[in-house]
Amino acid sequence: MTHRTSEHVTSASSSDRISVELSSRRTGMSFQRTRLSAERTLMSIIRTSLSLISFGFTIYQIFHKAAEQNIIPNAGDARRFGVALVLLGVALLIAGIVYHLRFMTELRHERETMASEGLIHGESAYPISLTLVAAMLLLAIGLFAIASMAFQLGPFG
Repeated sequence: MTHRTSEHVTSASSSDRISVELSSRRTGMSFQRTRLSAERTLMSIIRTSLSLISFGFTIYQIFHKAAEQNIIPNAGDARRFGVALVLLGVALLIAGIVYHLRFMTELRHERETMASEGLIHGESAYPISLTLVAAMLLLAIGLFAIASMAFQLGPFG
């Protein structure tokens, strides 16, 4: 018959505490990886939106200037295509921003819940998303481009 000593029990519970701590840290790091994944997703949406907005605005301007100088008789369809590309880029960007905000709100809520239950350490706050700031700036530029094309406003009108 074997008997457990108090040293062995202390050692086992110390090992259990270390295992729980490591698990808690891994879970905390997984929240950071998920947050960074959401940032990368928003960056890819920004990249696609920027391409659509800039390409659409360029098409619009080229055909608008060509029609003004009577190089081509009618550029209405091409200009409408340019406007459609800009609108598509802005709509995609708005959808991406809304998705990102909702996802991050849910992720923060889940993190706070797990921290209150003691499953993870909720000590560090999420930093301000520079990707979201860039998306908002691009949205402003896209809206300015639409206003410029639709109402002939700004220096490009």
